[in-house]
Amino acid sequence: MRHSQGTTTPQTILIVDDQQENLILLEAGLQDLATIITCHDPQQALLLANQHKPDIAILDVEMPHINGFTLCQKIKANPATQHTSVMFITSHNDFENESKALALGAIDFIGRPINLNVCRMRVSNHLQIKAQESLLADAYSALQKEKEHLHVTLNSIGDAVITTDQYERVTFINPVAQRLTGWSASEAIGQPVNAVLQLSDSSTNAPVPNPVSLSLREDRVISSTCNTKLTSRNSREYRVEDTTSPIKNALGQCIGAAMVFQDITESIAMATQMSHLANHDQLTGLPNRLLLHDRLCQAIARNSKAATKLAVLIVDLDNFKYLNDTLGHQAGDQVILLLSERLHSLCDSTITLCRIGGDEFALMLSDVDASSYIDTIAGQVAELVARPVPVDGQEYSLTVSVGISVFPDDATNEKELVHHADTAMYRAKSAGRNCVCYYSDEIQNAINNRFHIGNVLKRALEEDNLEVFYQPKFDLVTGELSGAEGLVRLRNCDGSIIPPDQFIALAEESGLIHQLGDQVLRKCCAAARRWQLMGKEIKVAVNIAAQQFSNSRFYDSVIDALQNTRLPARLLELEVTESALMHDFEQTQIVLQRLSQFGITIALDDFGTGYSSLSYLRFFPLDVLKVDRSFVKDMHSDNQAENIVCAIIHLAQSMQLTLVAEGIETRAQLDTLREYRCDEGQGYFFSRPLPESEFETSFIQAATVSPPLPTCQALSR
Repeated sequence: MRHSQGTTTPQTILIVDDQQENLILLEAGLQDLATIITCHDPQQALLLANQHKPDIAILDVEMPHINGFTLCQKIKANPATQHTSVMFITSHNDFENESKALALGAIDFIGRPINLNVCRMRVSNHLQIKAQESLLADAYSALQKEKEHLHVTLNSIGDAVITTDQYERVTFINPVAQRLTGWSASEAIGQPVNAVLQLSDSSTNAPVPNPVSLSLREDRVISSTCNTKLTSRNSREYRVEDTTSPIKNALGQCIGAAMVFQDITESIAMATQMSHLANHDQLTGLPNRLLLHDRLCQAIARNSKAATKLAVLIVDLDNFKYLNDTLGHQAGDQVILLLSERLHSLCDSTITLCRIGGDEFALMLSDVDASSYIDTIAGQVAELVARPVPVDGQEYSLTVSVGISVFPDDATNEKELVHHADTAMYRAKSAGRNCVCYYSDEIQNAINNRFHIGNVLKRALEEDNLEVFYQPKFDLVTGELSGAEGLVRLRNCDGSIIPPDQFIALAEESGLIHQLGDQVLRKCCAAARRWQLMGKEIKVAVNIAAQQFSNSRFYDSVIDALQNTRLPARLLELEVTESALMHDFEQTQIVLQRLSQFGITIALDDFGTGYSSLSYLRFFPLDVLKVDRSFVKDMHSDNQAENIVCAIIHLAQSMQLTLVAEGIETRAQLDTLREYRCDEGQGYFFSRPLPESEFETSFIQAATVSPPLPTCQALSR
């Protein structure tokens, strides 16, 4: 047995002949066409055929033991070699053997004596046929795999798919489409698509044109809106979206259409639910602020056209937070739900009730032709809320503050209308609660003034024009100047001073407090450094707002101010209030600890007016306590105030804190504080807050300054 490897083709030829010279001749003549395997033993040939699976087997008919015909039968019977093409070597004009060979599946014959040229051509032709068969089989296999893949894909996707021919007859329907239409594949295929797809308008139930018909007729992609409804064979209804495209062959001819559609029933239901949730209060089901805005826009347009008035009543429950915290949120929700039901009893076609906050409702009154009607509704609101509310076997009474704004008297649009009603409600709150307040020009003037101050403040911050006045602090034993408190002042356009209580709160609400605080701190540090260079080391105190501690750069801004002005840290004192300490306990504690470690003095301002908790004093690095001016002012008219001052002084002494009394205005107050051994004091008795230049003239530039109060050598600390 010999093997000869072809180099240009992977095809294989098995030659079986018991005559060695024939094997040598055929191998030499065919070796460039394929890999040649020769064998003279038919039994061995079967093993080789099973191992190599040759493309062509050339068999001699006359062989001992197993002749060519028997060998051919065995090769064809083996599943591994049944596709091997068999050629027989026969004598010329051996018609009987050729007929038998063809019956066994032979494809050709090689006549003996062998003509190599003819043999090569015959074998080469059959090798090409085998190669083409292989390619065709591979192509068919790939086509079948692709077809199977597409079939699995179409049956697996979540969308429904229906295809038709050019005559609109269904050619394919996947499982999702079968479920939605109620038609099985066997029933639907071949049916007109209009019979399988029953489409109508979801609003009017009117039939809609089938998109397959449109797509085929207009030769374009057709997409439907979410208003399409599909009614299945078993009368179930689905909201669907679909896209239909023409199917074209390689020549561009339209041979059908493919429709892909989705069941969006749940999506639409979810969208409807989400829209309701977005526009209604979850607890009461009433319209919320968003829906109120929409209805106000419509009502304003309608009332403007009818020349009638429109009123908005903002109803806020008084002290509801106390009741909610006392009874628990679940009980609070019960109260809100009950009150909403009571208020809803007032509603008719001209009154809309909304819940716009936790304990806040709004009533929209349209088509108002008399102000007395508004008063009547407001009175009924107060009366309904005032009725006892049963909660867990007990009854509670509530009151309301009501703010009223009227279109077009008070506002020209819905935003102004609600805002002005809200403003009036807060005025009712400040008036003592349990009352009704209409929006007025007075309130508008206050708003305008607030807006003006806001602009002045922004301009001053942008131009670095804030002013700092300084009020001196004195040692109450020696009478010497011990420091100064920097107090920010805002100058109006006309040169007058705007009081701090009119712009500090505004700065906090608008977020400008951080910029304001940085500017005041820098100016104070610069002034103290200048005084140091003039020979006077005066510690300057700067007030810090609670919101400044929430600024992540607050610590860095303080250190930058010291370093940029070259002011020693020992000459800077930061004053914080009790509310500032409790604003963000942990963050404030960390920041103050770092500032204290840097050498900055920390003072607690207005002690006794806030939380007055002795326990939290241990957690902050405090150096100074400042007694609030309200206690100093009432010391001689209120024994309790004097006792509080005395207690604070003893507390400061026991904690080794410096005590500063604010608001000293009389000699009697000074004498009492010195008697109790208060360390330092400030107030109009010594000096009002002065502009920087006046402060320098009075306390810095003078070569010698007489103490404003006599020293008290007899009192020792």
